[in-house]
Amino acid sequence: MTRYFNTEGSCNPKEHYMVKLDNRLERIKRLLVERKKYFVINRGRQYGKTTTLRALEKYLMDEYIVLSLDFQQLGTKDFADEATFSNAFADIMIRAFHINNTDDSEELLKPLSGIRAEGSIGLKDLFVRLSDVCRNSPRPMVLMIDEVDSASNNQVFVDFLAQLRSYYLYRDKMPIFHSVILAGVYSIKNLKLKLRQESEHQYNSPWNIAADFDIDMNFSAKQIAGMLEEYENDYQTGMNITAVAEEIYAYTSGYPVLVSLICKRIDEKIVGSEGYESPDIAWSKKGVEKAVTMILKENPLLFESMAKQLDTYEALHRITEDILYRGKRIPFSMEEKSIYLGVMFGFFKEENSHVAIANRMFEMCLLNMFMAKEAITSEVFSRGESDRFQFIRNNMLDMKLVLKKFVEYFNEIYSEKDGNFIEKYGRKFFLLYLKPIINGTGNYYLEAQTRDARRTDVIVDYRGEQFIVELKIWHGNEYNERGEEQLMDYLDY
Repeated sequence: MTRYFNTEGSCNPKEHYMVKLDNRLERIKRLLVERKKYFVINRGRQYGKTTTLRALEKYLMDEYIVLSLDFQQLGTKDFADEATFSNAFADIMIRAFHINNTDDSEELLKPLSGIRAEGSIGLKDLFVRLSDVCRNSPRPMVLMIDEVDSASNNQVFVDFLAQLRSYYLYRDKMPIFHSVILAGVYSIKNLKLKLRQESEHQYNSPWNIAADFDIDMNFSAKQIAGMLEEYENDYQTGMNITAVAEEIYAYTSGYPVLVSLICKRIDEKIVGSEGYESPDIAWSKKGVEKAVTMILKENPLLFESMAKQLDTYEALHRITEDILYRGKRIPFSMEEKSIYLGVMFGFFKEENSHVAIANRMFEMCLLNMFMAKEAITSEVFSRGESDRFQFIRNNMLDMKLVLKKFVEYFNEIYSEKDGNFIEKYGRKFFLLYLKPIINGTGNYYLEAQTRDARRTDVIVDYRGEQFIVELKIWHGNEYNERGEEQLMDYLDY
């Protein structure tokens, strides 16, 4: 079977090109599982959580009995009450056991298999039976539950976590699972958020025993290169593996599904298309840029989810706009709810003790999202749209003319505004003017950091050319000369 780049569901190294996870699995096993930790793999959508669990399941099988459950297998009715949940949980646990264990297990699972025949039992009785199974198990038992936040609206699951916590605290007297791994987008400490009144503290948790999971799940440029090397061995494209891997990393910061999306678009849609007739042209920096443009136009599910969360949480929307439009430097603190949510959903990261957008593609997507809403009523956008034909010459962008016309228009409309207004909205107006001009052919983004932590405003990519645009409020020639020196520093960097 020919392998391919997968973006739907978990990855299998026999079927898909994927980054090697050996180092990640070894660290999880050594630092968490072997130390009997209960922990949560809490990451944004399509972050490789399920792929990691599947790989970890195989990695641990020789030393542990691994029970891998998925709460998406349970329906809403399965959480109706303790008895219903106990029956459903016992059923999926038995099925999980039989998948990985072919030996005679009837005697070991007898405490669970008898639940349905005996009638209704509560969580207390369920855990007595789970304890019996763990006590009699020939190897330590590891419990994995994927999509755990699909149960977040159900009180019975919160009560299940409370029982699990109680057994954890007394496991020297009441045997229970050696290690428990839960995976989902929402943190366990937020599971009560939808069950409690707003007046109650949102971080009250029935499962405060969870160890920190601080293992990096982003792919490094080196790991991406390793995946591309396997592809290159199969297809001999002649690509510069290191350069392509570094360019993919520059756009994605190693966010797993974005890495796979770029590779998939190059492999399946760009190779052989107009201008990219040979694989070595497609597998290049130019090809990566083309793939990014395609993905942003397609608006994949990950971006749809991001838009939904921004619409749901007004403060998260506001802080994201402040970072993008104003370049506002916001101190990083997980105690601030909007920052916490941004990190949990995968939008934000910490960079030099400040909040930053997690990667360049998210930044570009968010800018497009905000621009689309603004464009409906924006006079600046309309002006850029009416002016756009004069800026493309021989299929290339005349950026000098773009800037000249923008300054003329800006002075015409906003010359009477004060410095605070211009500083707050200047970047937004320029992006609104620029967007219809590049019209999906080019990309723009905000350079997050330079070596000395100063920001450059806008980077524009258009058909292989790159422009660095630094927006400044005019304060006279001396200030302008310093600005030009700063811009030269950026170019050197």
